[in-house]
Amino acid sequence: MMDRRNPESVTPDEHPLKALTRAEFAALGGSAVAYVKPVSGLMLSGMIQDTEFDANGEYQLVMSADGTPLMVSDSADAVNDWLGDQSLGLATLH
Repeated sequence: MMDRRNPESVTPDEHPLKALTRAEFAALGGSAVAYVKPVSGLMLSGMIQDTEFDANGEYQLVMSADGTPLMVSDSADAVNDWLGDQSLGLATLH
């Protein structure tokens, strides 16, 4: 088997991405990457002012990589429809 690694590459301990601040890391995706997170209405009420959510309801929150809320819905279908109209890459949460 051929080893295609670059012997002159940076070692994992020296990798420049390890030195990024939280803000710098979040900015990597900028407005091009988003993720969907299920959240309770109670949590949303604390995040988004001047809007009422059912405290016991489950919602889908779409956020950009930098943490900016982009869209809230009470259905996954609505999120999928909205994402289909956007030029965003969708990241999965682990």
